[in-house]
Amino acid sequence: MSLERTELRLGFIALNDCAPLVIAREKGFFEAEGLSVDLSREASWANIRDKVAMGALDGAHMLGPMPLAVRLGVCGEPAKMIAPMSLNLNGSASPFPRPWATRMRAADPEGMSARPRTARPLAKVIAARKAQGALLTFAVVFPFSVHNYELRYWLAEAGIDPDRDLRVVVTPPARMTARLTAGDLDGFCVGAPWNAQAVADGRGEIMAYAAELWRVGPDKVFGVTEAVADANPNTLGAVLRSLLRAAAWCDAPGHRAELAAILSHPRYVDAPEEVVARSLTGAPPYAPGEAGPDDQDYIIYHRYAANFPWRSHAVWYPDPDAALGPDTRGHRHGRRRRGRSIGRSVPGGRRGSWGRRRRWWTRRWRGCTPRRGPWTRPRPRSPWPPTCFSTADGSTRPSRNAMRPGSRSADSAAEAVRTPIPCAVQREQSHNQRAECPNRPA
Repeated sequence: MSLERTELRLGFIALNDCAPLVIAREKGFFEAEGLSVDLSREASWANIRDKVAMGALDGAHMLGPMPLAVRLGVCGEPAKMIAPMSLNLNGSASPFPRPWATRMRAADPEGMSARPRTARPLAKVIAARKAQGALLTFAVVFPFSVHNYELRYWLAEAGIDPDRDLRVVVTPPARMTARLTAGDLDGFCVGAPWNAQAVADGRGEIMAYAAELWRVGPDKVFGVTEAVADANPNTLGAVLRSLLRAAAWCDAPGHRAELAAILSHPRYVDAPEEVVARSLTGAPPYAPGEAGPDDQDYIIYHRYAANFPWRSHAVWYPDPDAALGPDTRGHRHGRRRRGRSIGRSVPGGRRGSWGRRRRWWTRRWRGCTPRRGPWTRPRPRSPWPPTCFSTADGSTRPSRNAMRPGSRSADSAAEAVRTPIPCAVQREQSHNQRAECPNRPA
């Protein structure tokens, strides 16, 4: 089987979750498939989007929602983009400046001592700040990103309206800590190692890690245009096989220390090795002197079917059914063929079952059970999808689509399916493919 092309240029952002691309190059997995790959470090996610769409890059490390948003035309010029593989699960966190953490601790000491920590202490600080006529400023890496979704849902759970009670701005990942230090930001949500950098500098304190809120939440994908995939099926298969082998290498516990050393190189993440290693080994701290739990999977590269492009993850993203398109299933089946070709077991279904006390993986996939978090919602009855979710005091209130800027309600099923619902990931049910909330209260 000959390759249509052997020389490729792939883009990435300086983050720990670019590791499969880096390791595929450094460990010779690309070369073993007959590929010569040039990795291009980009400054922002907008650069990644534009260069892949225009053909300046053959593929790239991307935010999970980005291919769908680009395809729908809600994120720049529309382009037919697909995500044949996921690169990792988890990896992000939300640091706040230490002075604000001190104010939150004074306003609600009980809330600040709880883990996972909710945004209720922050709500009290925001209310006092608004009374003075000022708004806090928070940053995310891109409007259509899991980081934005996580931050907005975490805020909304405490009754904070991200669009009215504060300002949400976009900042490239590597600039987050510098802007926090300069006083331009009052908080942000970003992937490793830049969340750990804020703690290492003594400037920030982690409010919550993504792994605490949704233990196996989606994050980054490998994205290409449909034109590249259709014109180079054998080459794409070789790239995916290389990335699968690299992801498995990254997830081996014995390789994590070496992985941190490789990623810290100036060509890649260009951050101190000890900071890069915090999310890869041990328990990354919440703050100086306050270690996090050591039983969390802070970033997952291959375990728990991490590389499979689950259709159920698309309920987080805008209008997934329109964006997935009729041909996406073929690319998913291609992922199965490529996984089996290198001896990897692959899930049998198209949707994951993520509930408690259920096997949400299939075949030989074994792993953790998602942890209940502050976003727990009651089991939906009618209509579906549910239009209410539980608050911190156990009551329910109407769910508002705080995730998508400009959208205000989930009054219909068509609108609600666009609402990112971390604790209501779809699962297959008979033939009608209805969804239920697996983490409902007892």
